[in-house]
Amino acid sequence: MMNTPLSHLQNRFGYESFRPNQQEVIDAVLEGKDVFASMPTGGGKSICYQIPALCLEGLTLVISPLIALMKDQVDAAVETGIPAAFINSTLKADEATSVYARLYAGEIKLLYISPERLALEGYLEKLKELPIRFFAVDEAHCLSEWGHDFRPDYLSLARLRDVFPKVPIAAFTATATKKVQDDIIRILKLSDPFLVRASFNRKELYYRVDRKEKTLAQISSFIKDHEGQAGIVYRTSRKDAEKTAAHLSEKGIKALPYHAGLSQALRETNQEKFNNDEAQVICATIAFGMGIDKSNIRFVVHGDLPKSMEGYYQETGRAGRDGLESHCLLLYSAGDLVKQQYFINQIDDPDEQAKAKANLSRMARFAAVNVCRRKQVLEYFDEQAADDCGFCDICTGSKEQVNASVDAQKILSAVMRTEERFGLTHIIDIVQGADTEKIRRMGHENIKTYGVGKDKSKKWWRGIVEELLSQEAVLQDAEAYNALKITEKGRRVLFGKESFYILKRDDTLPPPPSPEKDLFEASGKYDESLFDILKSVRKELARKKGVPPYVIFSDKTIREMSALKPVDNSAFLRVSGVGETKLEQYGPFFISKIKEYLGY
Repeated sequence: MMNTPLSHLQNRFGYESFRPNQQEVIDAVLEGKDVFASMPTGGGKSICYQIPALCLEGLTLVISPLIALMKDQVDAAVETGIPAAFINSTLKADEATSVYARLYAGEIKLLYISPERLALEGYLEKLKELPIRFFAVDEAHCLSEWGHDFRPDYLSLARLRDVFPKVPIAAFTATATKKVQDDIIRILKLSDPFLVRASFNRKELYYRVDRKEKTLAQISSFIKDHEGQAGIVYRTSRKDAEKTAAHLSEKGIKALPYHAGLSQALRETNQEKFNNDEAQVICATIAFGMGIDKSNIRFVVHGDLPKSMEGYYQETGRAGRDGLESHCLLLYSAGDLVKQQYFINQIDDPDEQAKAKANLSRMARFAAVNVCRRKQVLEYFDEQAADDCGFCDICTGSKEQVNASVDAQKILSAVMRTEERFGLTHIIDIVQGADTEKIRRMGHENIKTYGVGKDKSKKWWRGIVEELLSQEAVLQDAEAYNALKITEKGRRVLFGKESFYILKRDDTLPPPPSPEKDLFEASGKYDESLFDILKSVRKELARKKGVPPYVIFSDKTIREMSALKPVDNSAFLRVSGVGETKLEQYGPFFISKIKEYLGY
């Protein structure tokens, strides 16, 4: 077998050509250059360090915080024919001794290691005994305090350059603003690095935001529409993650909770069941995320407003890693905003508090405004989208834009006429003409706005106030019992200088097919019955080997198999994602089942 990047890609990984940026990154590494590569989830980052590991003499070291994922990553590499291993706290003493023996014998080309291990005193110096030719720092945004998942233990990597001055370092991340990028380059002391900022546009993801009303019912209804598909539901609190999992289980959906309050053993068991397709849904806090490499996640639901666009992008990015169409639903109400603001106000550091407020404001704007969702995501990462995407709820017309200026003015007038001293509930009572003790005591039944909205429900008026909050036409003053305060934008709306629009969902319009939808799915050529049969073959092989099914083959590869129906080795190799190692290991099982299906 030739020792070129392309030959390894074709023969080991089973792909005909590189994806955008992969070839350039690999070439830079092989030339001994430092690299900074920001590539979206599913963009093929791992190949950018796995192929150099095969091409270079000596050892490639991958530093990753994903302890829960390392075994799966190593299993996947070994399945592809790469001599790989990992060292982290999950290894028993005899297992670690065995790995070190193989390392010193030169039997390992690719080693995954945790940053905590490198932080141990003298550990980096000890590594100098090994023929390390290349360092890959995965999830590199963890180095930056501006990243969404800062890890202080990652800062020990700042010593890599001092201890190994001549070994190239490549930093990889799926999400990084320019500020985070500059931080990473500075901390790792990358020398004139080859820079890659791939597009952050995940074309296979459909973005949708719905008003949060009956959260659990909305979540279970959405998942019922994705029957048999794997997905993640993110909730802010552990309690809500548990409640959601219990509710889904009652509805006949195999769902498990995942959060930091569970024992490590239970977390690992639940994650393993999800990875092995024994559970359909994981209901999790953000404690569940970077430890997941499952390629066939078809949906991600956010039951609460995320704290930042960075976190939202990373979490929705768990879906569709195999490139097939996947759906992202965010349920949003201004109540989420109020809750988050309360916690932000508890932050002592004024700079940290300001940063958190800016992040939350950006996230709320994403959910509330009538602008293509994808455009907003890309703009956050300093990437311009020329046109509307055609694949989000705004662009597909499943959201109707309604001019609600008059109703907004009724609320704003009530706020102003009561001197901005009262909260949401009291203002709605005034507009609806309610007969409450508080209204009588304050004399508010006598103001001009009293009862102007009695023709509409409390739910409608609450929606208007929440939209005013979301679009920052009013603010809640936490230091004045959450009294509503009118902003400059609110004054423009009140006095007719700016229109106020809300978005109303049209449930009669289903989302259209993705413009980038997989060829076989879009054309209807793949055989669904055969696809289900081959998935069963994959599941059984995975069970016997003790690895997740996606490590054997991705859904995309199985789908292509069920379209091409290969009945010999040559045809099987033409399926994308099938290399010679996997042909040898799995070809006979799949080919015989395809032949049986075709009646050979």
